[in-house]
Amino acid sequence: MSWYTEQWSEDCKFSVGYEKHLHSEKSPFQQIDFYEGKEFGTFFTLDGLMMVNEKDEFIYHDMIVHPAFATNPDIKKVLVIGGGDGGTAREVLRYPGVEQVVLAEIDEQVFRLCQQYLPITAAGVEEDPRMELAFGDGLAYVQNAPDASFDLILVDSTDPVSVGEGLFTTAFYNECYRVLNDKGILINQHESPYFPEYAENMKKARTKIKKIFPVARVYQYHMPTYPSGHWLFGFASKSLDPLKDADADAWNAIGLQTKYYNTDLHYGAFALPSYVREALDSEE
Repeated sequence: MSWYTEQWSEDCKFSVGYEKHLHSEKSPFQQIDFYEGKEFGTFFTLDGLMMVNEKDEFIYHDMIVHPAFATNPDIKKVLVIGGGDGGTAREVLRYPGVEQVVLAEIDEQVFRLCQQYLPITAAGVEEDPRMELAFGDGLAYVQNAPDASFDLILVDSTDPVSVGEGLFTTAFYNECYRVLNDKGILINQHESPYFPEYAENMKKARTKIKKIFPVARVYQYHMPTYPSGHWLFGFASKSLDPLKDADADAWNAIGLQTKYYNTDLHYGAFALPSYVREALDSEE
């Protein structure tokens, strides 16, 4: 057995055993590697950072998608920025009321390799007639999109470095605001509160979004293979509040079977630990 090791902080490392190194290549944008192990199944990394694995991917993909749909079950047009593994689009496409999903992913090779090595997330996504693949820069896609053209934008990005950097800027969030309709919702990667470097990015994202969106909340989920395991999404909206406006009965009536998300957890996820609240409030 060999070991994949990731540096979580200056003094903390995380290692996963693997039996096979399935694929390795450098695309025009980043280093892509796929591994196969016993504990987490197949997993892939970008530039040496864990992105998705078979065992816990359902947690991330449940939590980036379903809280928005429980807040507005009538979402019809969805833009996914990033999300090259296909898992976020997969969850969105489970909703029969959704009419259009655009996947704006900068690196087509990530999607193609996930179709081959990680079908748990990518299989069937491209074949759905509601799906549009728009391989290219996500910020550029948003800049060119018409006003009020989407109900929901899901920013399924890497950390704010390299190809993910432009998806954490004030200019990007302003463009998202413009292309969302009156009930529009933005869900974005909000990093982790635990290790200092990630916490700093969490606070920066919070500061920028609160200046743009009337509703700006943060919710948490527990991701075993991401640094510290404690991660956050931002929930921003022009008008809908995920606590006051959530319609649990309507969401449950859709009948989706989920492994992590449920409507009881929906409310609990927005109840943040004191140290996280204090860090976020310090930026206001």
